[in-house]
Parts: sequence; C-alpha cells; structure tokens
Amino acid sequence: MKTFTKSALFLLWLIPMSFFAQSTVTGTVTDAGNGQPIPGVNIIVKESTNGTSSDFDGNYTLNNVNDGDIITFSYVGFTPQEVVYSGQGTIDIVLQEDAAELEQVVLIGYGASRKKDLTGSVALVTSEDFNAGNNVTAENLFTGRVAGVNINTNGGPAGNSQIRIRGGASLNASNDPLIVIDGLPVNDPSDDDNGSRSILSAINPNDIESFSVLKDASSAAIYGNRGANGVIIITTKKGKKNLQVSLDTQTSVTTVDNKVDVFSGDEYRALIAENFPNRVSELGTANTDWQDEIYRDAFSSQHNLSVSGSILQILPTRVSVNRSDQEGLRKTSKFERTTTSLSLNPRLFNNHLKIDVNANLNFEKNRFAEGVERDAITFDPTQPVLDPTSQYGGFFEYTDATTGIAIPNVQRNPVANLLQTRNIANVRRYYGNAKFDYQLHFLPDVRAVLNLGIDVSETSRFQEKPENAATGFNATNGDFLGSKTDTEFDTENRLLDAYFIYNKTFGSVNLETTAGYSYQKFEAEEFKTEEQRDPTRVPEVFIPADEVLIAYFARANLKINDKYFLTGSIRRDGSSKFGEDNRWGYFPAASFGWQISEENFLKNSSTLSNLRLRLGYGVTGQQGGIAADRYLERYSGSNQNTQYILNGQVVNIVQAQFRNEDIEWEKITEYNVGLDYGFFNDRISGSVDVFRKESNDLLSEAPVPDGVNFSNQGLQNIGKLTTEGIEFSIGADIVRNENVNWNVSYNVSYLNQEINELAFGQDILLGGIDGGTGNNIQIRRQGEAPLSFFTFAQVYDSNGRPIEGAYADLTGDGVVDNNDRYVSGKTNPDFLMGLQSRVDFYNFDFSFNLRAVIGNEVYNNVASANAQTGNLFRNVFSNAPTSLLETNFRSTPDVIQSDYYVEDASFVRMDNITLGYTLRDVMKGVSSLRLWAGVQNAFIITDYSGLDPEIQNDGRDQSIFPRGRTFLLGLNYKY
Repeated sequence: MKTFTKSALFLLWLIPMSFFAQSTVTGTVTDAGNGQPIPGVNIIVKESTNGTSSDFDGNYTLNNVNDGDIITFSYVGFTPQEVVYSGQGTIDIVLQEDAAELEQVVLIGYGASRKKDLTGSVALVTSEDFNAGNNVTAENLFTGRVAGVNINTNGGPAGNSQIRIRGGASLNASNDPLIVIDGLPVNDPSDDDNGSRSILSAINPNDIESFSVLKDASSAAIYGNRGANGVIIITTKKGKKNLQVSLDTQTSVTTVDNKVDVFSGDEYRALIAENFPNRVSELGTANTDWQDEIYRDAFSSQHNLSVSGSILQILPTRVSVNRSDQEGLRKTSKFERTTTSLSLNPRLFNNHLKIDVNANLNFEKNRFAEGVERDAITFDPTQPVLDPTSQYGGFFEYTDATTGIAIPNVQRNPVANLLQTRNIANVRRYYGNAKFDYQLHFLPDVRAVLNLGIDVSETSRFQEKPENAATGFNATNGDFLGSKTDTEFDTENRLLDAYFIYNKTFGSVNLETTAGYSYQKFEAEEFKTEEQRDPTRVPEVFIPADEVLIAYFARANLKINDKYFLTGSIRRDGSSKFGEDNRWGYFPAASFGWQISEENFLKNSSTLSNLRLRLGYGVTGQQGGIAADRYLERYSGSNQNTQYILNGQVVNIVQAQFRNEDIEWEKITEYNVGLDYGFFNDRISGSVDVFRKESNDLLSEAPVPDGVNFSNQGLQNIGKLTTEGIEFSIGADIVRNENVNWNVSYNVSYLNQEINELAFGQDILLGGIDGGTGNNIQIRRQGEAPLSFFTFAQVYDSNGRPIEGAYADLTGDGVVDNNDRYVSGKTNPDFLMGLQSRVDFYNFDFSFNLRAVIGNEVYNNVASANAQTGNLFRNVFSNAPTSLLETNFRSTPDVIQSDYYVEDASFVRMDNITLGYTLRDVMKGVSSLRLWAGVQNAFIITDYSGLDPEIQNDGRDQSIFPRGRTFLLGLNYKY
C-alpha cells in the first residue's frame, strides 16, 4: 500500500511537470537595415500549427514551445530565420533584407501589395533591373523592359520622351500616363511649356528605387479620371541604419551616326549643269556639308553623391547631390541640372507613427537650339558658312543682287541661325511630400495615413536674336530688327491625401480595406514681354483658370487561404474643368486572383512553382490636355483683323468664343485576363495578359449647326475607340551560382486599335506636311487605326520605277481624284519587343538591352518635299536628298500625296551595351569599386530610308533631332 501511494504521488507530480515543459518565449524582431521593429512577422513552430506574429512594436509572445522545437521567423522582403529552442526565455531576432524577396513588394495606388497578391496587371522594375547607359532622365531606366510600354525618346539633350502604355486611349486628349512620385501626382493638367525638357527632367535617376507600372484599369481606376493611360508610380530611395556612401561618375561623348544623304558641292554643281545649265555661273565654289556644320561631337558628364545612414541611431536619413551636364548634337543645345534630395524616415511612439519626408530642390538650365535640319538639308552646298562681306554677322545669306538685302521666304544659313539665337530657360523646381502613417494605439488594426505634397516650378526664359541676324530682318522696309522676349512662368501643385487602412485576419481570411479623400490644386501664372526692344511694350499677364481635383475613394482586398484574392475599388471624382452637371463621376473596378499552384494537385510539384490566374475590370477617365475653361463663357479682344473704323477712329470689339457646357471627360472601360507562371522554383517565370479597352465619349473637333454656337465647330464628346492586345513576358536565370550568373528577360506585346465611331461618321483629315500649303497626309476614319496615312496608290513602270503623277483609279470611275485616296499605313506598331541579358562572371559583368518595333509606317516628308529636280532652284538654289535619282520626280505637288513615301518603319535597336569590372574590399573604406564602359544606341537594323524610323511627330518625318551613338566611361564607388 505504501508503495502504491508513493507511485501515485509520483505520477501526480509528473502531470504538472509535463505542462511546465512547454515553455513561453518572448522577444523582439527588428530590421538589420535600420534597427526598426518589424510588425506582422510570422513566427511559427516548424511542422505545427502553433504560431503567432509580432505586434506593431516588433514584440511577440509564443506559447507552448518544447525543447528541440524549431522556431521559424519569416516576413515578406526578408530572409527567413530558424532558431532551435533549448530553454531560452527570450529570443530577439534581427532579419536581413532579401533582395529577391523585396522585388515581390509592389506599390499600388494608396498602398502596397505583395506581387503574388496582385489581381491587376502591374509591372515592377527595381534598381537591380535598370538599364545602364547615359540615362539622364528617369524613364530611360526601364525602356524596353515592360511589355506593352513604348518609350520613344528624341535625340535632344535630356530628350523628352513619349510614353505610351498599351497604346494610349485617346484621339485628341492626352495619351500620357499619370506620373506619381512617392505618392505625389506631378502631371500638370494644363500641359503648359514651362521651360523644362520634360516632366521628368528635374528628377535625378540615381534617387529612384523602383517603378510600378499600373497598366490595366482594374489597378489604375483608383486614380479615377487620370488613370486612362496607365499610371507610373516612382519610389525613391530611403535612409538605412548603417552608413552607406555611394559615388557615381560618368563621362560620355556622342557622335552623329547617320545623316540625310544629300548632294555634295561638286555633285550639286553637276546636277544644276544638267537641269539648269543657264544658272551654273551663279553657283559658289565651296563644298559645304551643312549637316556637318550644324552638328558636333557632344560631351556629357554626370556625377552623383549619396550618403545614407541613421542620425543618432534613431533617424534614418539619405542625402544626395547630382550634377548633370549634357551637350546636344545640334550646336548650342545644352542641358544642365543640379539636384539635391533629402529623405527622412523616423519611426516614433514605439513604431506606431511612421513618417517619411522627401524633399527635392532642383535647378535646370536649358539652351534650346533652333530646329535647323530642314535648312541644313536644302541649303546650297556650293556656298561657304562665312562671308566676310556680309552685313548679317559675317554669315553667308541669300541676298538680292541689286539691294544686297536678305531675300524673304527662303532658307536661312542654318549655322547662323544656331549661333545668333539665344533661347535659354532657367527652371527652379522644388517638390516633395510628407507622409504620416499612424497605427492607432487603441485600435491596432487601423492605420491613419496623411500625405501632404507640393510641386512648385519657377521658370525664367528669354529669347534673343541680334539686330544683324537675317532671321530677324524685315525685308519689307529694310530694317534691322532683332528680337528679345522675356517670360516668367510659375506653376504650383498642392496635394492632400487622407485615408484609413483597416487590416484584419480572421482565421484563413485576410481583409484589408482603404477609404479616403484626395484634394489637388494646380495654379499657374505667366508674365511675358513680347518685344523688350520696344519701349512702349508692357508685360502681358496670363493667369489660366485654376484646376482643382477632388476625390473620394475606397478599396477592399479579400484574401482567402493565400489562394483566392478579390479586389474591388470605387472612386468618385470631381474636376473643375467641367460644368456642374458633368463635374462628378464614378470609376469602379473589380478583379479576382486565383493562386492555382497552391491547390493540392499542384502544391508539391517540383516543376511548376507558380501558376496564377487574374481577371480584371475597371473604368478610368481622361481629362489631360483639355483646357479648363471650355465650358465657361469666354470672349476675345480685337486684333488688327477684327477692328472697325468708325468716324475715323479705331473701334475694338469683343467676340464670344465657342462654349460647350456639356463637355466631360472621356471614359475608358477595360477588361484584362492574366496568367502568371513560374517553373523550377521560379528560375523561369513570366506572365501573359490579354486585354480590351473601350474608349467612349472621345473628345473631337466636330461641326455644330449654324447659329447654335459661336463657331461652326468645337471640341465635343463624340467618338469611340477600341484597343485590343496581348502581352507576354518571360525571364530566366540560366546560370545561378556563387561566381557565375546569367539571366535573360524577353517581352513582346501585340496591339490593335480601331476607331469605332466619329462625329456624324465623318472622316477627319489631319497631319500637316511640308511641300505645299494646307496638305494633310493622315486621316481618322471609322473602322481604321488612329492616325492612318491617307494617300494615292502609286503606279510603277515595267522596271519598277514610280511614274510621276500616275496613281491607281481605285474607284474604277475613270477619274483619279480624292475619292481614290486610301489608307496606306498606320503610325502605331503591331508589335513591341524587348530583350535584356546580364552576365556576372566572377568580378566581370556584361549586359545589353535590345528593342524592336514592328508593323508600323512612317511618312518620309523629308524626301517627298525635297527630292524633286524642280525644287533644285526655288528663288534660290536648294539642295535635295540623293533619293531624287531613284525617282527623277520633278514637281512636289504631284507626288507629295503618293504612298511611295509611306515606308516600313520596323526596326531593331541595340539601346545599350555595358561591360564592367568590380573590385571588392580593395582597401579600408572601399567596399566596392566598379569601372565600366558602354555604348548607347550601338546600332539599328531597319529598311527605312530616312534618318531614323523612330518618330515622335505622329509618324511624319519632317526632319528630327538625330539620335547619336554614345560612348561612355564610368566609375561607381561604394562604402
């Protein structure tokens, strides 16, 4: 009995001991980069359901842990850690950032999302993927890297880029995407020229961390009436805990790699002797290549210094300074920029309050060069640049043989035009924002976010020509005039966003909702003195109507079992551009995602690592490019053509302007189906998207009945456009090990646009061309692509040579007239392609970026307006493209509307080739030192006979600022 009693007491003692063996662990999880606590870290005992998560202060408590259990700590963007429990009461964890995982976090409107949680078509390009080369402006960092996005940069210094996402969505309004920098939309809806090269030219590309491109309406609808053409969200770099110093410097030289083929001086003399033998004596003796004279080798440099660290270990800070100097190929053209940026990212009240302050002060100086290519192509090559007897600054000019006065309405000396013109703009721009993200102490599932932003630009611009410049000479009365104008232009953009975010997990269901308010106001003011040499001239003041945008928005994201995702959003937008009856509109969106690879029948697949279906629908709006006063009563004062003489005195009148009270924004409805895939643990990954956009209420200049309005035509919401497309992208890590890595990415997109409806079904002719007066070469027609070419069908002889003035009678009525013109091409390409590759071989790295555009045409107006023998003498001698010998055309009016000049503009361009070598830990204070060299615009393959098939001017080549070939050397230092 005693033995039994002792045994029973021993068993009773073991029972509570078995409970005490299951211990409790507490601790804090922090970020190794900045030392800040990380909330929401998943903490779980491996191979069990026992887990918890860290609170907003990074603290956690994990119960029921046994000796030998493995505790796993994981969080998106950080490398997971495992710790074996052996009785520790406290386990503090420091998580390291995982670059590969960080790429999966994508910024969306008013929030962020893991890439695998996305239900819309959103592309992410991070700094690891940026294009190398002479990237002075931000958009060039991701040229060719996103399917469905076409970036066309002109050849000028810091060239203004034309960005089109899925082809744009409008005919007459803007097709530019909305640009958002750290939550601040920077597009100025007034679209005024403020002296900058572009909207992005003031931004230092070295400050950019990533781009999020919202391509479809389900993702862009949260931006309402400005999301029709997609949204590009730019995220800048932030401060880190540890001290990091980076110095990047590069220098480059750009050379002209192609010119229009024209006749040399000797060839031209022979040509004139053949066609105008009685005028040979009037020719000069020089051999001047005027294109060589207006261009130069352009030298550029960029220097960027950034310092990142934590002040007093509590205030993560980043400071950067950039200096860019870029000469243009065209003489006198130049771009100078100095940027300074400051980022402060404090975390207060035990990390309940996150503050992000971004401040930028930038100075931009531009010298704009006159567009003299047309004169350089046609100017007499037998004449010299300088003439010591000239009264026009010592430059040769065409003058009257009797009076010596410059002949009016002829080409001017292109070199003189460049050197005698000063067109300089100084721009000071400061922009930034302060974002306050507060997790409520009394309700930790709710965050309140306030974002305040400002973007102010102050421009001083003057243009001047000397009195002895032929371009400023008044041939009528023989006066030397010159010119001098001065303009002051100021713009201001203010933003207030306030919204709440609620995030709560209910078992296997996670719900995140966002609701808020947005207010943005744009103001502008212009002071302009037209001619400062006139003592009676007073400055003109122009103050356009303020533009105010107000919105209420809401979004809900529902996630079930990390497999099923549903997103819905709605935005109620108001714009001061429209009348009271049309001022407000609703922009809804809904999308669904299914992580198929998480289903049981695929979850353990060793081949297919990711398969995800996305379905999206949304409605967006378009108000860019629309004047803010079209619905208001407007009147214009008299000019010299609208004045009356009454009793011997001049009487000024006031005339009413066209008014449309019913004008409203365009509406775009888009449907998107997407599939994301990954194989072999995502060593091969990509996506496929199919979409359809329907643009309704398109703005178009349409006729109005007589007597109804104050004009016979005006801007109205009449029109419909459909855009359909397919996008495909793939990326592969072909080799991936410690010393050798090779990755390749490729994307291709197909696009088809068709006009479904125009005002009263009428064609709209547009696309003015040189070589005549009032000629248009393009058409908008129902059933055709926007900006299609509208020409006669050229007839050829038995040898395949075009017959001048002979065109096909397409109607078969025996007469060739305008009814026989037909759609002979289009400006928008069928296919866009991008191919990138990077190889890291021990300390060497090699990369290239190849881009292709296929299936569009360009109208060669340089040839059509000048390549005729009849134009070799037009009041004065005029040079011509050598293509004249291929046609022997004589008269411009007879050939200018021939489809002979509509050419295939497909091309393959090698944008960048870069080779670098990195020295690591070479000395104290140097963690890495990379030396690199590169070539930009290395080569192009095309059948186009003109200078360059990549044209911004709606596909009409009327002479362009050429893209040169750039050779670069650079150095990157990091501490």
